[in-house]
Amino acid sequence: MPSVLDLELTRLRAMTATEKLATMHALWLQAWSLTSARVRARHPEWTPEQVEAEIRLIFHRDS
Repeated sequence: MPSVLDLELTRLRAMTATEKLATMHALWLQAWSLTSARVRARHPEWTPEQVEAEIRLIFHRDS
């Protein structure tokens, strides 16, 4: 039986460039959303602008 990694690699190799970009974009949006929720939970008094600025710092720092 193939391992999960083997199955994932097979699927990735079968994907078109467009599919890979769409998947990457969806993962990026999910990461942004989860990070936003974390920042808002830690700083409920912050404005949306402050939250977005913090998220941008987090993403920039981790890149």
